[in-house]
Amino acid sequence: MTKAVYIHIPFCKKICSYCDFCKMYYHQEYVSNYLKALETEIDKRYQGEIVDTIYIGGGTPSVLSVLQLRELFRIIKKIKKSKNIEFSFEINFDSIDEEKLVLLKENGVNRLSFGLETLSPKGQRLLNRVNKKERIKKIISKAKELGFNNINIDLIYAFPGETKEDLKKDLDFIISLDIEHISTYSLIIEEHTILYIDGVENISEDLDAEMYEYIYNRLAKEGYIHYEISNFAKNGKESRHNLCYWNNEHYYGFGLSSASYIDNTRMLNTRSINKYLKGDYLVEKEELTKEEIKEYELILGLRKKTGISKEYFIKKYGSIKELLENGFLKEDSNRIFIPENKMYLSNEIIVKILKEDV
Repeated sequence: MTKAVYIHIPFCKKICSYCDFCKMYYHQEYVSNYLKALETEIDKRYQGEIVDTIYIGGGTPSVLSVLQLRELFRIIKKIKKSKNIEFSFEINFDSIDEEKLVLLKENGVNRLSFGLETLSPKGQRLLNRVNKKERIKKIISKAKELGFNNINIDLIYAFPGETKEDLKKDLDFIISLDIEHISTYSLIIEEHTILYIDGVENISEDLDAEMYEYIYNRLAKEGYIHYEISNFAKNGKESRHNLCYWNNEHYYGFGLSSASYIDNTRMLNTRSINKYLKGDYLVEKEELTKEEIKEYELILGLRKKTGISKEYFIKKYGSIKELLENGFLKEDSNRIFIPENKMYLSNEIIVKILKEDV
């Protein structure tokens, strides 16, 4: 049963130097045509399931005008929602105001995800971001006043030139906002981004690892649960939508470049706006074998602090003695999981499990 929906809004006011997601500059006519194509895709593909989560991402969904947002929500009303729906909406601080927040609230959005990334002046210059503390505090305060009680903030760290003191200042500020969820991402310089084209290089792995350790230790002291490699939440505020991905459950993806996983088949939409507007959505479709499904379950499941079923792991991969002895995995009566101090090495551990007899 498909119980999650992702909708991609690719438009942005400006292009961040690190972003490799499908995006383009905001243009009113393109938005109008895009929403029409989005509605057509949903009408064609959505099978009428009652969904538990909806996530509007981008791009920058909050860059849409009030009229365009109303049109988007009219389209989304076609999707049947459960009574306890988690309805998330991505926001940049420079493209949101009280009127838009009220509109989100009126249309059932109950989880806000803000892209803060960093407040470091050198970091903002590098990442092509503009954020001001007073505006951030004002917007978060207004969101709480309107009744939003499930708010996430994204943090990017380990960018060239960042010091541990810079990171501490960013965390101090985010923690002071008293929000429910924090997502932390070590900067990865992807191909086709401005940083890559400019020849910017990643910081040392040792410093990256030190920053990661500092983050999880600090947030643990502040009462945040480190429930997934990059994500921290107050109790009960874990992202249900993202847990759908990590639990390898089925989901729809609508819009440019969005991915779907339905009936054990993975599908990927085109990144071409011209093809999408013509109704030529799909660029890739792959029906997974049972072995591939199990591998996805391992790769995604071990991202979570709770890990995966111990019975399942041993049945699929056999002995885990070596990895347990080396401290790369831990076990309790029911679960196999990567310990907190090894989460930073999760990719290497998962590759070792998949490629070698353990």
